[in-house]
Amino acid sequence: MGRTMSIELNTIVEGKVSGITKFGAFIDINGGGTGMVHISEVSQTYVNDINDFLKVGDTVKAKVISCDKGKVALSIKQTQPKPGKSQNTQKPKPKQRKPYKPAPPVTSPGSYEWQSAQSDSPSSFEDMMSMFKRTSEDKMSDLKRAGGESRGYSRRGNSSRK
Repeated sequence: MGRTMSIELNTIVEGKVSGITKFGAFIDINGGGTGMVHISEVSQTYVNDINDFLKVGDTVKAKVISCDKGKVALSIKQTQPKPGKSQNTQKPKPKQRKPYKPAPPVTSPGSYEWQSAQSDSPSSFEDMMSMFKRTSEDKMSDLKRAGGESRGYSRRGNSSRK
């Protein structure tokens, strides 16, 4: 009992790996007691298989993260430097953005039918509607004429088949 009492919260301890399970590793702490390192506290990177990181008999340093009713929880990853911090001190900030450059102005949008219609700009909704109907009817009649010719049908051809 006196052995686990000497372990204090947030202190770094050293010990040997005495057992490995799917969920973590047991550490025999130098100076007495046993603690457990959960698989999520083994490394700064994702740990799929704890055996890739620890072997029985390895000597490790770990931080005491909880000590409750004789159970000691340890963290190896909290004793390791975070990967992001060591890189950021050597390199400039990675989120530097290039200055905004607006797109070049459009000088010629092209010749569209709606542009010519805007130059005559009708004064009322009724005028706009009548102009729309007129252009729509013209386009429909053009389509009907073109559709009949493209299929190869003619009144003479259809009547001769009878």
